[in-house]
Amino acid sequence: MTVTTRRTANSAMSLPNILTCARIAAIPVVVGCVYAQSIMDGPLWLRWVALAVFIAAAITDFLDGYYARIWDQHSAFGRMLDPIADKLLVASCLLMLAADGIIHGWTLWAAIVILCREILVSGLREYLAALRVSVPVTKLAKWKTTAQLIAIGFLLAGEAGDQVIPFTTQLGLLLLWLSALLTIYTGYDYFRAGIHHLIAEDA
Repeated sequence: MTVTTRRTANSAMSLPNILTCARIAAIPVVVGCVYAQSIMDGPLWLRWVALAVFIAAAITDFLDGYYARIWDQHSAFGRMLDPIADKLLVASCLLMLAADGIIHGWTLWAAIVILCREILVSGLREYLAALRVSVPVTKLAKWKTTAQLIAIGFLLAGEAGDQVIPFTTQLGLLLLWLSALLTIYTGYDYFRAGIHHLIAEDA
C-alpha cells in the first residue's frame, strides 16, 4: 500500500466520516420503525424509537463538522458525503411521513419545495464543481437545515407525541412550512451566487 493510499484510507476512516456514515445507516432504522408502526399497524412505541434514532443521527450532523474542525480531519470523502447524508436523511423521512399521512394536503407542497430545492442546489454544486467554483454553505442555510430536522423530529413523534404534548404534530407541520420558506430563500441565494458563473460559461 502506497503512502497516498494509506493516507486516503485513514482519512476515510476518521471519526467525522464514521459519524457521517452512521447518519446514513440510521435512515433504514427510522424509516423501518415508522413503516412498521403506521403501515403495518405496529405499536406507538416504535415512533419513539424512530425519533430517538433520528435525534442521534441529527446530532452526528453537528459532531462530524465539529470534530473535523478541532482535529483538522477534513477530507474530500467527508466533504462529498456529508451533504449527501443530510439530504438522504431529510428526503427519506419526508417521503415516509407523506406515506404515513402526517404530511398531507397543502403541507405536501412544503415537502415538495424542500426536495426540489435540494435537487436544484445539488445539481448547481455539481456543475460549479466541474468549473472549480466552490459555493460555501451560508449560516442561513444551516438554520434551514436545523429547522428541517426539528420539524421532522416533531412529525416523527406524531400521534405518540400528541399523547404527551398536545399539538405536537401541528407544531411540526408549522415548522415544516417555516423551513420550506427558508429553503426557497437559501435556494435562490445559492442560485444567485452561481448564476454569473453559468452565464460566463455560456458567453
